[in-house]
Formats: sequence, C-alpha cells, structure tokens
Amino acid sequence: QVQVVESGGGLAQFGGSMNLSCAVSGAYTSIETMRWLRQAPGPGESRAAVAVLTRSGTTRYVDAVAGRFTISRENTENMVYLQMHNLKPEDTADYFCEVDVRRPGLPEIYSYWGQGTSVTVSS
Repeated sequence: QVQVVESGGGLAQFGGSMNLSCAVSGAYTSIETMRWLRQAPGPGESRAAVAVLTRSGTTRYVDAVAGRFTISRENTENMVYLQMHNLKPEDTADYFCEVDVRRPGLPEIYSYWGQGTSVTVSS
C-alpha cells in the first residue's frame, strides 16, 4: 500500500503565505503525477485539482491560483509541496495531495490521496 499524509494547513491572513507538504511512503516504484486538490467548505462543493506536476516536470495550474501557487517535489524525500502566496479568502478549503504511482510488478497506475489539511484565509 501507499500512504499519503498532508500537513501545513492552518489560519492565514489575506495576502499572506502558507506552505503545504505531502509525504508519500509505501510500496511504489515511481510517482508519475502529483496533484494538489481542494474542496471549499459548504454543501455541494466538489473537490478539484488546482496544481499538477508530472514526473517529467510539467506543471499546470487552474487560473484561480496561477501565479500565486507553486507545486514542487523533493525526490529524495518523496515529498510534494504547495507554496501558496497572496492568499485570498476564496482559497479557504481542505487541501488534498493525490499521487499516481506505479507499484512493483504491476502495469497499472494507482492513485492515492491523503486525509487533507485545512486552510482558512481570513479577510
């Protein structure tokens, strides 16, 4: 199995910064794609990716966070990060790290995600 654990959430002020971390461990041979998703509070809110990093180094961001958020990876420590700057109240959400991995001896790609970490941005 593969474990994904997010950390670093909390309370931030409007215009502030916050760094989220994601630790990946367990039985896998490679991480193919890494994503940070978020789900805003309230009924009917869906979870959606805001930042993506592929194994080749390609990054993609949704318009709402482009230029403010940066997804990165530390290969030796199997860590994925999300640096968030110029935070806005609409960034308030639970943030989840999701990884697509290859597992030993298996051809498929498997997706795993953690329990999430909450970010609250005050106005």
